[in-house]
This record gives sequence, structure tokens and C-alpha cells, in this order.
Amino acid sequence: MLCFDRIQPLREQLSVWRKQGQSIALVPTMGNLHAGHLSLVKKAQQIADRTVATIFVNPTQFVPGEDYAAYPRTFEDDRKALEATGTDVLFHPDVHEMYPDGAGPQTRVTVTGLDDIFCGKFRPGHFSGVATVVTKLFNITEPDVALFGEKDYQQLLVIRRLVRDLDMPVEIVGMATVREDDGLALSSRNQYLSVTERRTAPMLYRTLLQISEEIKKGRTDYAKLEDDAVVHLIQAGFRPEYLSIRRASDLGEAGHDRNLIVLAVAWLGRARLIDNVLVGR
Repeated sequence: MLCFDRIQPLREQLSVWRKQGQSIALVPTMGNLHAGHLSLVKKAQQIADRTVATIFVNPTQFVPGEDYAAYPRTFEDDRKALEATGTDVLFHPDVHEMYPDGAGPQTRVTVTGLDDIFCGKFRPGHFSGVATVVTKLFNITEPDVALFGEKDYQQLLVIRRLVRDLDMPVEIVGMATVREDDGLALSSRNQYLSVTERRTAPMLYRTLLQISEEIKKGRTDYAKLEDDAVVHLIQAGFRPEYLSIRRASDLGEAGHDRNLIVLAVAWLGRARLIDNVLVGR
């Protein structure tokens, strides 16, 4: 596996492969890799000749008071895991390489209509940070395809809209959420859970599944389903930020659409848990 921490030598290597007619897949991450990340890498290897994984804890997508400084950084373990999967390239720049003038005032990419609802409402500026760093990574690596997990569903839609609106020649592939045996979605932040909280945490996924089943049975009283679920989660010790039933295509208001999504974010102790369930009628 080739490792780069500077943009120019990475570009030079990718240019060689591109001239040889080889396709390139990109898997952007913030490190602290788990089986969900590695599933993206394995899929990338199936659909492209070369796979580039990135590790960069992006400061511009953290809002004030969040865990940027404490975010788990496990570079050596991550490097070994990627090497074991046969990843072709690891790009691990520092902040100065990505933001030479600092992470303060700079050119920003904003995906209007999706960046100020749900997670964007509670984390103002977060999705602009995501869209900006993803745009930079696309410009640096010029991938044919990029892979993202569906756990962060709003983020996936933001990136798809970004690519569409800016005419970027990148295919975006969303991958199903990887879960523990009890249903908890894999996340780097799950390590913040205490032993007791870890036993409670899968209830979030089970609650979303129950709503999905009710919708499949024909229920359309979405507001009541949402309200009852929030009360249930609060009683179990969660602190929900939101729980909503929406159109899967664009997170618009749910009607009698065929494809819906039930999405939620809820805190449990120090852990901010995010999850969703797609609903096909």
C-alpha cells in the first residue's frame, strides 16, 4: 500500500494509473476505522481498478463545543487494517496540507435546501464543512466513483446533490449500514458509550424498525408515530434531537410516497447516535 501525506505526489501517482486506463475509487474517512469503513473499501475494490482511502479528521465539519480535539485518532491501527484489505493508496494529509491558510475564513461549498435541516439544524455549518472537504478530495483524486455509508443518510444526499449540481464526473455509491449483532449501527463514537448505555443503545434501531413496520401496514399518521417514538426513547434514557419520517429521495415532507425513510439522532450519555431505516411500501 502506498501512503501519501502530500497532495502533489498523490496526484502524480494517480495520473500514472489513469493514463494506463485504470479506474479509481475513493473512500473518504476520518479514521478510527471499523467494519463499516472496511466494507466500503472492499466494495470499492470490486468496482474499480485502484482504491484510494483517505484519513482526515476535518476540522471544518465540527461545530463549536463538539469533539474535534477528542475525536479518536488511531492512525497506525487504521493503516494496518487498510493494508490488510489490499488498499492501493492511503492519503492522510494534515490540516495545513488541506487548508494552507488555516481552517478559518475560506472558500466554502454550501448545498442549500439540505444543509440546514435535521443534522444541519443542530450542527450549523457542519454540512458546509463536509461539502467543502469532499469537493477538495474529489478535486485532488479525480475518482471515477466514491463510496459512502447510508448511516449518515443526510450526508449522502448532500454529496449526491453536490455532485449533480456542480456537474462532477463522479459516481456516488451508497452502502448499507453495517451493524452489530444486536442492531446497533457501527460508529467511531460508540466507544463513548458506558457498559449500561451500550445495552440500551440498540433500542434506537428497534424503534425505527417498529415505525417502518407500522407504515408498511398502512399507517399514515406520521406525526403520532414520531411523537410516540420520541416519548419511548426519552423514557429509555435517550435525548433525541429529532426523529422524522421523510421522503427518501430528498428528505421532503412524507406523503403517500412509495419510498420513505425514518431517520433519527439521539444522544445517549456522551454518544451522539445516528440511524435510519428505509421504508419501501
